[in-house]
Amino acid sequence: MKHHTKNKNFKEILPLVKAFAFDVDGVLSGTCLPLHPSGEPMRTVNIKDGYALQLAVKRGFPIAIITGGNTNSVRLRFEGLGIKDIYMKSAVKMGDFEDFLTKNNLEASDVMYMGDDIPDYPVMVKAGFPVCPADAAPEIKNISIYVSHKNGGEGCARDILEQVLKSQNKWMDDVAFGW
Repeated sequence: MKHHTKNKNFKEILPLVKAFAFDVDGVLSGTCLPLHPSGEPMRTVNIKDGYALQLAVKRGFPIAIITGGNTNSVRLRFEGLGIKDIYMKSAVKMGDFEDFLTKNNLEASDVMYMGDDIPDYPVMVKAGFPVCPADAAPEIKNISIYVSHKNGGEGCARDILEQVLKSQNKWMDDVAFGW
């Protein structure tokens, strides 16, 4: 595993996280997606994930959304939460992850990446803090330093964001009490 995670438990490394990156389908949305009559997948989102995402943005954490999907509703949702680095139609996620790092002057070891399936694998092996939802693919669980107790779309992003923000004393105060 990465240099700063070796021989440490998950709670000890949370203060080292400087940025986040998330997949959408299977992480910020569930895995069973109804289809619109136009053929576009219709995603559900978790309101508690949304709250934690916008708070992390307010706290100055760079956040990337890296998804193979390409629906305007996804872009609008995450732009509305203040996220600026949104990568759609990301067929090979490593290039977009590296762009996110460069734009935000980050090292891969600074980033907590939450993915759930094989397309996330290469980025997760490079990220300093690979994490996943409870219902992630076995290959993803095997390389994760933390597996959330929540499934994709059911609060797994809130789980990790809350833990990191609490560990850095950035959770409960006047900023946290508004949207």
